[in-house]
Amino acid sequence: MSVVSDPGRGSPGTRERSRRSRVLIAEDDESLRTLLRLSVDNGELDIDEAVDGETALELARRNPPDVVLLDWMMPGVSGLDVCRTLRADARTAAALIVIVTARSGAGDRDAALAAGADQYVAKPFSPVELLEAVRHVL
Repeated sequence: MSVVSDPGRGSPGTRERSRRSRVLIAEDDESLRTLLRLSVDNGELDIDEAVDGETALELARRNPPDVVLLDWMMPGVSGLDVCRTLRADARTAAALIVIVTARSGAGDRDAALAAGADQYVAKPFSPVELLEAVRHVL
């Protein structure tokens, strides 16, 4: 697994802790969506799941997430387009966005970070390492 971070975003120190953290998982593959959920769910999270980019945007607008685990290659709206849209919306701009993708070229990492992702995780990934990547926010 490879994780690349952008330290300028997703500063958890300013988040309010009076409510449960909300995680949005956007992944079109059901087995990977389940693995992502099991990797981060500590029983104290509100988790929304989307099978495509359009649904992810609808869920994020309805219930702004603290963390977004976002597949790059989904049907319809791509993960990068979802990322850009979330960053442009004041309700979702502060979320920690982690792109989780099979794309692993150096240019892909740069594109994900340029689109607004905080971290980039290449598939296949270790559930323990994924949890470490988001734990400071949850």
